[in-house]
Amino acid sequence: KSMLAEDIQPNRLAKAKRLINRTIDDLHGDRIGIVVFAGEAFVQLPITSDYRAARLFLNTVETDFISTQGTAIGQAIELANQSFDLESPAKKAIIVITDGENHEDDAIATAEMIADNDVKVYAVGMGTERGAPLPVGNSKTNFKRDKDGNIVVSKLNVEMVNEIADAGNGKAYIGSDVNGIVKKL
Repeated sequence: KSMLAEDIQPNRLAKAKRLINRTIDDLHGDRIGIVVFAGEAFVQLPITSDYRAARLFLNTVETDFISTQGTAIGQAIELANQSFDLESPAKKAIIVITDGENHEDDAIATAEMIADNDVKVYAVGMGTERGAPLPVGNSKTNFKRDKDGNIVVSKLNVEMVNEIADAGNGKAYIGSDVNGIVKKL
């Protein structure tokens, strides 16, 4: 649900989808797959060169896909890696789009292990360090609260995003400039 925070407009999830769509625009003969994650990860789209299918599957992604809340970045990286034909000489990369709030596993160790198999792990940080409250439903005024009644604020964890990319022999990109990030990727 942290991807619904509106510290970048319209929200983190919409911005991530825009980034992926722009990345697809720049693909020429490359293959793409989509892994969606929260408290657990699953393959939304197996690796394919069908960019129309990728867009179709991407457009259906919502935060309520996974009932288990949390952020299992390491599990998502591992699942993405399992999708590759590691015997193929083609270059392989995993692009993790996240706010860096990892609550479930050791994403850094997983990225490091994947990099040892000659797969680069790039990380794109969605959100801001000041953060934003998490809306409840479609409300613009009702926000998630902790057990003490305080509004929960989700913040971009830049350090985690950088550590994942470093461990994965990739690069980290922070910001909301979709076109700039796509060019760098």
